[in-house]
Amino acid sequence: MSWNNSLGSLEGFFILLFILGYVLYILRTWRIAIRLHSRWQNVVFKLILRTLWFALLIMALLGPSIGDAKKEVKAIGKDIYIAVDLSISMNAGDVQPTRLQKVKAELRKLVQAFSTDRLGLIIFSGDAFIQCPLTEDENILNLLISTLNTGLVPRTGTDFGPPLQLALDKLTGDESQVSRQTSKIILLISDGEDFGEDTEEIAEKITEAGISLYTLGVGTQEGALIPVRNGFKKDPQGNLVTSQLNSNDLQDLASTTGGRYFEISSGQNDIGRLIATIETIEGELRDTKEIDVSANRYYYFLALALAFLFLDVLLNIKVIKL
Repeated sequence: MSWNNSLGSLEGFFILLFILGYVLYILRTWRIAIRLHSRWQNVVFKLILRTLWFALLIMALLGPSIGDAKKEVKAIGKDIYIAVDLSISMNAGDVQPTRLQKVKAELRKLVQAFSTDRLGLIIFSGDAFIQCPLTEDENILNLLISTLNTGLVPRTGTDFGPPLQLALDKLTGDESQVSRQTSKIILLISDGEDFGEDTEEIAEKITEAGISLYTLGVGTQEGALIPVRNGFKKDPQGNLVTSQLNSNDLQDLASTTGGRYFEISSGQNDIGRLIATIETIEGELRDTKEIDVSANRYYYFLALALAFLFLDVLLNIKVIKL
């Protein structure tokens, strides 16, 4: 037999109170019996009976577990790397409040939806960096998502190659615990045109590895001006630059790898469909462990305690006999 709870201060207080109360009761009975020159030994029977139901109540509180049952628990999940474009155009306001702020809000939904999976975060523009390796810690992910801003990466043209290569390396490297590639996913989020030269080659490697690739476009076809410190971004000729969603490269990338393209715009939000699509992918067994599932049998002790308590109430024994 094992116990789920240890003897704490609460149980100790009740035990001390019971002992003190009964000692005072016996002393009072003994003094009365001496004065009346009568027998008082019947108090012992009541003492034994009440000690029994009180002890059983304390044992029930401690949660007795009988048996040595073990249960096998399997940890199953997916590995998902999310690559977020942090080029300056992500500050455009055609998707309110801005493209990047909208992405951050939707990323929190993704984190919540896949709380049992491992998620990693990559930031990129012309180059890519690991913002968060694969983790199951929702708090860390949400904290890092809240800090995303376009100042975290150099202001160069958008290149899909580096984040895809980085995600591929991490998902196929030794640090990835999931062995089956089909349970590994890359989500690329961007608003712009791909100016990289190696994207197609890296996409083929992702396809060969059996890794699922989804793309998420953010913005509108009408576009919006790009805010900068002194107003709005201008081209070398001094004209205001309007940033529009370029979905063609994202659609082509998803199509090439057998994935799907999703979009967030002023009148469209595919984040629900994206979550539903990823949920259809079966996770992989990561770990197996045994846990102790011995059942708490407190009710046996509670039932016996109540039975002795009922007997105590029913039995009317004269403690002092004249």
